[in-house]
Amino acid sequence: MKKFITISITIFITLFFFHLDGHNVKAQISKAASLKSAASQMLLVTPSKKVKTTATLTRYEKQKGKWVKVGSSMQAVIGKKGAGKTKEGDALTPRGTFLLGTSFGWGTKPSGLKYPFRSVTKNDYWIDDVKSPDYNKWINYKGDPYKRWRSFERLTHPLYKYAVVIRYNDDPIVKGAGSAIFLHIKKSSTRYTLGCIAISEKDLLKVIKWLDTKKKPIITIE
Repeated sequence: MKKFITISITIFITLFFFHLDGHNVKAQISKAASLKSAASQMLLVTPSKKVKTTATLTRYEKQKGKWVKVGSSMQAVIGKKGAGKTKEGDALTPRGTFLLGTSFGWGTKPSGLKYPFRSVTKNDYWIDDVKSPDYNKWINYKGDPYKRWRSFERLTHPLYKYAVVIRYNDDPIVKGAGSAIFLHIKKSSTRYTLGCIAISEKDLLKVIKWLDTKKKPIITIE
């Protein structure tokens, strides 16, 4: 009898979480469709089928209701373990469709932008401390960061000379689901990221100058 009850409970829990996963998948599909409907610019990231840390990034613009490719695809690198992020520190790039946040960097602000650019200072941090109320937020702080957070990223990082925020896990912010996901520059020696997407500085500047706030740009990571 006890064995039967245990098995029944196990089946119930399995079905319950299967139902929740199904609900979450439907919600994600619905949200992605809504974002694509509203957007007129899209970055499409397509991971390689041969090398899990490489991908292509392609720009698209919506013309008469159809997505039209803009320019050539760009070579990119993604997470050390590929794509499919589920938690903080898993070295995976998230899959899905997301809004783009501000562009930023410690480099000279590019001219002629139609998109926000935020200049970085030594007091700017992105917080990945899962126990902090600042988790997955950009914080400007003049004090000692080691006394305030267990873990953080300095936005003066060399690879953040130019970058764009990918609005992953920000509406709402779920503690431990992942943080600090950016599109940033890569060097010739960069073979992978810890979850971000990286392209050459030349290509990233091309992307930033192409982005237009009025076109509600999004990024889709396959």
